[in-house]
Amino acid sequence: MEGTKREGSVGASRYELKAERKCNEDILFCIDVDPESLVEVKATGHNGQPITRLDAIKQAIILFVNAKLTISPEHRFAFAILHKSAVWLRKEFSNDVESAIAAVQGLSVTPSSGQVDLTALFRAAAHEAKRSRMQNRILRVILIYCRSSVRPQHQWPVNQKSFTLDVMYLHDKPGPDNCPQEVYDTLVDALEHVSEYEGYIFESGQGLARVLFRYMCVLLSHPQQRCLQEHVDIPKSLTKKSPQAEPMVIEDTAPVTIQ
Repeated sequence: MEGTKREGSVGASRYELKAERKCNEDILFCIDVDPESLVEVKATGHNGQPITRLDAIKQAIILFVNAKLTISPEHRFAFAILHKSAVWLRKEFSNDVESAIAAVQGLSVTPSSGQVDLTALFRAAAHEAKRSRMQNRILRVILIYCRSSVRPQHQWPVNQKSFTLDVMYLHDKPGPDNCPQEVYDTLVDALEHVSEYEGYIFESGQGLARVLFRYMCVLLSHPQQRCLQEHVDIPKSLTKKSPQAEPMVIEDTAPVTIQ
């Protein structure tokens, strides 16, 4: 967003945002259903049972949908799964919460594919983006990826950017059998290759569900109103929120004797 600086009444400068209408979003979630999504996270359910990445992902998406519709009930959602390629789970974009919950709760793991090609996902997103634009909307893809050793591939023109891509990458720690840094770098390249507006990518190898929820909250931000990801400083850590102790001022009121 562009803005201008203006001088206030007492000489102090203030920043005013340029008035600009933002479009409602069509958001396509694409969830990786590889067996690695069954890795347990460091949390337990209400019944004390362990929670997997996929369980946490389902919770995070449902929270996201409810929060996004609270911001504007005109946003819409569709869902796809990622196996060897992307496959529609629910193709029609809708703002119906119950149908979104049903689609998410129906997610299940598929056998390992060994390879991942994002071309079909990008092709479907580009097609849907044209339909969204005709309705004065924009399309965003949120890819949730869970594989620690499989680098996704794609064949996509570098000058074709019609949708925004966000990525959430949940992975294991580096080891002899995986290469999460290389996978992450590949995902960054894909994001920069296809994203129309500023796309965000977040990763976590800590296995903490709350980290996933925190990043999903950041992804609530509208692509047309975003700053660069390198400038994102939310949510603040508790140490940054702690008020600074002011230095104690001691008034010296005792009489001074001149010798």
